[in-house]
Amino acid sequence: MQLYGIPNCSTVKKARDWLGQHAGDYSFHDFKKNVLNDALLRDWLNQTPWEKLINRAGMTWRNLSDAEKASVQSADSARQMMLAKPSLIKRPVLVKDGKIVCLGFTEASYKAQL
Repeated sequence: MQLYGIPNCSTVKKARDWLGQHAGDYSFHDFKKNVLNDALLRDWLNQTPWEKLINRAGMTWRNLSDAEKASVQSADSARQMMLAKPSLIKRPVLVKDGKIVCLGFTEASYKAQL
């Protein structure tokens, strides 16, 4: 399993703690330090709608200009924005065998998927 996120994000911290206690072995990918590639984002967008993958509740989205927000109208424009600003991605993203199993974190969703 791979967990994608940012280490100082409180939701990512909760997910990492939970995984450490309940799931055992997983790898963590800090997408601020290790930039996500275009192919991975394309794959994620084939698995989940772009509207769910962009975190509109976060500070990064709220700090975008109205024009930047309005420019995100499709999976392609969302992908371009997420490549430029990885903090726009809803976190954490939990991937198992190449498939997104959880987007965000709740204990209930992790228990159900793992």
